[in-house]
Amino acid sequence: MENLDVMVLRTLRDWRSAGRRALLATVVRTWGSSPRPVGSIMALCEDGSVVGSVSGGCIEDDLIYQYTQAYKPPTAQPSDQPSEQPSSSTETAVRAIPSGAPKFLKYGVTADEAHRFGLPCGGTLELLLEFDPSAEQLAELVDWLEAGQLVQRTVQLADGQASLLTASTPAELTLSSVALVNTFGPEYRMLLIGAGQLTEYLATMALFSGFAVTVCDPREEYRSAWSVAGAKVVSEMPDDVVTSFRPDRRSCVIALTHDPKLDDLALLEALNTDAFYIGAIGSRRNNEARHQRMVEHFDLSEETLARLRGPIGIYIGSKTPSEIAVSVMAEVLAVKNGVVLPRDMEVAQAKNERAVVHNDPGELVCGVRT
Repeated sequence: MENLDVMVLRTLRDWRSAGRRALLATVVRTWGSSPRPVGSIMALCEDGSVVGSVSGGCIEDDLIYQYTQAYKPPTAQPSDQPSEQPSSSTETAVRAIPSGAPKFLKYGVTADEAHRFGLPCGGTLELLLEFDPSAEQLAELVDWLEAGQLVQRTVQLADGQASLLTASTPAELTLSSVALVNTFGPEYRMLLIGAGQLTEYLATMALFSGFAVTVCDPREEYRSAWSVAGAKVVSEMPDDVVTSFRPDRRSCVIALTHDPKLDDLALLEALNTDAFYIGAIGSRRNNEARHQRMVEHFDLSEETLARLRGPIGIYIGSKTPSEIAVSVMAEVLAVKNGVVLPRDMEVAQAKNERAVVHNDPGELVCGVRT
C-alpha cells in the first residue's frame, strides 16, 4: 500500500483535473486525545467520495453531510401534512462545496459532540478546509513527491492561495495567523537483505503500513520462491544495493540472511547513511560476534555500532517467522514514530532478565553465558 498522503493528494488531483469540486481537510490542532495526529489529511469530492482520514469515520460522515449531495433526501410528506424537513432545493443550496477562503472547523468542544463524533474522552480537533485546490498545483506537488522530493506547501488563510517549495528536512505542521505550512515527504522505504520466509512476512506488514519495500538477494534459489506482490526484488550484491538505494531519514535497512558474507557489508554501507533504522536478525551471541567482526576488521567505533540494532524486534516471546516479523515491524514503527521502547520490551534486555529469573544457563549471553 502506498503512502497515504500521496494517495490522498493524487486522488484529489484527479478529481480536480476532471473538473469536479472537492475540498482538502487538514488536522491543524488537537487537544487531549485525538484519533489522528496534526498534519493528517483527507479529501472529499462533491459526490461524497472520501480518501484519507481525520477521525474514525464520524467526522468524515459529518463533512459529507455538510458539503455534498451524498446523503439520502428526506422522505416526501403528503401534501396535507406539515414537514419539519427543509425542501430538497434548500438542501441542495446549503450542502454544496463552497468557494472562497479556507475555513476552520472544530469538533469535540463539548462532551456531547465528542460522543457524537466518536472522539476519545476529552478529545478535540480542529480542521482547516480548503475548497477546490488548484488542479495544476496538485499535479506539480504529486510529481515532486513521486520523484522522492520533500515538499513544503504553504496555504494563505486569507484567500487559499498555495505555494510549493522543496524542503531539505522533514518538519511538523505550523499554523500562524496568516498561513498554514505542511511538509509532505516521499513514502517511507524498507530495504530487506534476504528473501526467506521471515522476509515475506515482514515485507507484507511493511507494505500495508505504507512502506515501499525492496528485497535484495543474490541467491537464485531464494528469489525464485518469492511470492509477495508489491515488493521490488533485486539480485545484486547487498552492499551495492544499499549504495544505489541511498537510504535517507525515511528509510530502514534490515539484514535477514544470517550470512555474514551478505549481511555485514550491507550493514557497513547502511551505517554510513541517514537511515532511521538499521538492524540484523540473529541471536544475542551472533549479534555480539557481528560487533566484534566490525570492530576488528573494519575499525568501527562503538558510537557507530550503537546505531546497529540487534537482536531486532521487541520482546513478545516470538518463535515463528510470522511472530518475529510482528516483533520487528513493531520496533521499526516505534523508532519511526519517535517512541522510546521500555527496556523490558527490548529483546536482548528482556531475554537476559528472563534468564536470570529462571536461572537458565543457556539463555544469558553477551559475555556472561551462552
